Amino acid sequence: MVKITDVARHAGVSPSTVSYTLSGKRPISEETRRRVHASIRALGYRPHAGVRAPADGRPNVLALVLPLRAGVHVPVAMEFAAAVVTAAETYDHDVLLLTREDGEAGLRRVADSALVDALLVTDVRPNDPRLPLLRTLDLPAVLIGFPADDAELTCVDLDFRAAGEACVDHLAALGHRVVALVGSPPEVYVRRTAYAQRVVQGFTAAADRHGLASAVHPCEATPVAARATAERLLREQPALTGVVVHNEAVLNPLLIAFEQLGLRVPDDLSVTALCPTALAESARVPLTSVALPTTEISTRAVALLMRKLAGEPVPATTLLPPELTVRASTARRRSST
Repeated sequence: MVKITDVARHAGVSPSTVSYTLSGKRPISEETRRRVHASIRALGYRPHAGVRAPADGRPNVLALVLPLRAGVHVPVAMEFAAAVVTAAETYDHDVLLLTREDGEAGLRRVADSALVDALLVTDVRPNDPRLPLLRTLDLPAVLIGFPADDAELTCVDLDFRAAGEACVDHLAALGHRVVALVGSPPEVYVRRTAYAQRVVQGFTAAADRHGLASAVHPCEATPVAARATAERLLREQPALTGVVVHNEAVLNPLLIAFEQLGLRVPDDLSVTALCPTALAESARVPLTSVALPTTEISTRAVALLMRKLAGEPVPATTLLPPELTVRASTARRRSST
């Protein structure tokens, strides 16, 4: 049986430091905390309940509010959930996943239950009805996403407006003059989800700045809708040569539809995307993309929560800059001769 002294020896600290890391009875540096937890996992140490109970009686549980609303791409949502769980584990915290769409009532129920120490809230809207409650709760909270008014809130996310701009800037640099955005499902825009709106704002602003003809097309997350959208694009924008896609579910169906309609990517049509890197790399044609950094966003959000729980000051806003990676789906526009 692995003992606390074994963990201490493996981590290069004293047994009391291991005990304090688990109990929270004394402050431990972040670097030491991570080393101790790495040794615990490596050795398979299982502390008894008295050792791991926090001194202040907190449950050591974070609530991840991740409503699986219509139009949410579940695989990406689960990437966020897995990354939050992994990050929370390094701080010896568990995660309670809340997927129901019950808004303020759900937050109030969790806050009153004493089951969790803090809240991570996703799928933020510009005028999110949950914000007034979040500003008054005793529980620390971090939003993954930015509302219109972020006063008294702690928010972290990818800079989606800059991401939309980066895709258009890339297409404009390759000489494309007519571009389109294939966006999220219509219901995502109807409920005014902040990240989707910011992509549209960035796309439109960059197209106007470069003097490009542009259009925005929401798209249902189905192959049938992808085919219909591709046909509409070519019908309404016959000179189209550049497309930005912000809808993970239709990436491959769109590429197939363009191919069936006689367009070669990237010879006839350059395609960029906002999506996880693995999805861009495995697409039918490897896609030039702005990565959706689910792990970095989740890790930063959890770290901010831990600092708030410790009473430390944190930045109000954390915007991650977009990183565009060029792959096989974009090329210089061919001259129309």
